[in-house]
Amino acid sequence: MPFEMVDEALMATRAVQSRLRDLPSRVVIYLVLAACLFPEVGYPGAWRKLTDALAGLPLAAPTASAPAQARRRVGSKLLRWLFDLLRGPAPTAHGPGARWRELLVVARDGTILTVPDAPAVLSEFTKQAGNHGGTGYPQIRLLALVACGTRTLIDAVFGPTTTGEITHAPRLLSSLRPGMILLADRNFAAQRLVTDIAATGAEALVRLKNGHRMPVLARYRDGSYLSTLGDLRVRVVDCEITVTTTTGKHTGLYRLATTLLDHQRHPAAELATPYHQRWEIETACLELKSAILGGRVLRARTPEGIDQEIHALLVRPGQACAGAAPETLRAPHHEMPQEGRPSHGRGTAGIAGGGLLEPVADAVVVGAGACVQVYGGMGFTWEVLARLYPRRAWGQARRSAAPTTMPRCSPSPSAPCAQLISPEET
Repeated sequence: MPFEMVDEALMATRAVQSRLRDLPSRVVIYLVLAACLFPEVGYPGAWRKLTDALAGLPLAAPTASAPAQARRRVGSKLLRWLFDLLRGPAPTAHGPGARWRELLVVARDGTILTVPDAPAVLSEFTKQAGNHGGTGYPQIRLLALVACGTRTLIDAVFGPTTTGEITHAPRLLSSLRPGMILLADRNFAAQRLVTDIAATGAEALVRLKNGHRMPVLARYRDGSYLSTLGDLRVRVVDCEITVTTTTGKHTGLYRLATTLLDHQRHPAAELATPYHQRWEIETACLELKSAILGGRVLRARTPEGIDQEIHALLVRPGQACAGAAPETLRAPHHEMPQEGRPSHGRGTAGIAGGGLLEPVADAVVVGAGACVQVYGGMGFTWEVLARLYPRRAWGQARRSAAPTTMPRCSPSPSAPCAQLISPEET
């Protein structure tokens, strides 16, 4: 992340230190970002990784309590400013899965983060109850909007788990634009929410609960039919989708509703193709919780500190590199293009060595300024077989189908692919 960007954020948020300190505000920002990249070490360890490449130069030696005091001084407003600056789809949002029929494919979903069990944290965030005693730590609900083709973060909101995803979802509406198609699972199929999505000019493709009765206003030759969701007109596609992963095949019945009403321009058999891209946001959440955090609890022990840390995670340096030239990105081995296999264009790269600011000669820091690339790529393998159902067959298929759950895919170097069975072949 270029120094000029951080200095601009300091000026905009009036967070520049009033006197010269061992840990100036600019350095504190890089320390907070470094701590997010290396969650297995404390702040003294993150400081060492931040300054490893500067051996031989006169460096400050902060005390054990200095980083905590410096983080409180800087606050969370500066990280929120950087997040608002850097969020959004990558400037080169093209390639496999990025667009469908000239529409930018985006997905919305939520996840849970665990925070420390501290008195100040418990004043705002609670532990979840359960049949076996509930959770051991307080938790936060994070809701994100992600560009599927690049997994770049367009927007994110978070709050207590006592507030559901449906309540948080309207806070992301301002980031939707015409020319987008939003993919969402059954939890976001509320009438009011889909209507609000359509009001932004963006298209929607959401999965409905199989038991949701939809009125039939008109039938189309492609097997879909016109219906309504509240006061909004939608087109419904009933289909059976078989997902093939490294662990086997899983078949489920899907009822998809879309605001794309033209059945000739957007045939039903093609709508299952963009919907499976929704799994990219699941991968993005896995990157955050497993690849970056390593399943650990967040560090901050106050609500203000948690706000700062979460925005630092969302503004991880890899997000700042989203607009870098493709040749500056070092992809992990399993994402490197191979003969006969196209590159996916994911904006991810690897951290090599122990230091964060390594010499450029070691090919760890590439790109403009001090832009550090962050490992975040995980590949999923699935094949989608979509079998369209005529209206009469849908109810029979539901009654005869065994209960199924969507699989939790394993990382794999293979590329996503889709195969569709047309209605004539059924």
